[in-house]
Amino acid sequence: MKLTVFGATGRIGRQVVEQALAAGHQVTAVVRDPARCTLTGPGLEILRGDLSDPESLRPAVAGSDAVLSGLGANRRADAASGITARLTRSIVQAMDAEGTRRLLVVSAGPVGPDAPGDPFFDRLSLTLVNVFFKDVYTDLRRMEAELASSALDWTSVRPVRLVDKPLTGKYRKAVASTPRSARSIGRADVAHAMLSMIDDPATVKQGVCVAY
Repeated sequence: MKLTVFGATGRIGRQVVEQALAAGHQVTAVVRDPARCTLTGPGLEILRGDLSDPESLRPAVAGSDAVLSGLGANRRADAASGITARLTRSIVQAMDAEGTRRLLVVSAGPVGPDAPGDPFFDRLSLTLVNVFFKDVYTDLRRMEAELASSALDWTSVRPVRLVDKPLTGKYRKAVASTPRSARSIGRADVAHAMLSMIDDPATVKQGVCVAY
């Protein structure tokens, strides 16, 4: 497949690129500064992209079978400004202009519904996380609203607490819900899940929680 990856130098985006290349896909990695990008590999094209300008993103998404985004706020101030929703809107507009339809983005587990029957400790932890990261999750909810109002075949991938852990390929996926006692997921497995959902019709226009 021909894939386009935004946020390609981030911790999830880089995993998406590396795993996609290892699987034999052709990958276009969109970065702000190609000179600082250390990604390499056969089948990889690196493009400079201005995420504030949808028109400049059109060459990156043209002809792609799927677009994957690992974009997210690095600072709470960025989240408060709605940066993820705003940048995702640029991607959506570029894809609309080029007729590219499949989009998968990274969101977060707390954006989705609570897991039914979660133990008290898990519910308490989720409440505290929602309070502490309120700006982040507000930004991500706005991003998901952008997706829902689009005509794209989108999927919002909602990892629970992210950890650095080698790829396992063993995790739970729950469409439009949250698994019970969903406590963590490795970034490499989030990337693996995103790639596995590209051709999965059950995930189209859905939020999908991923967790161990």
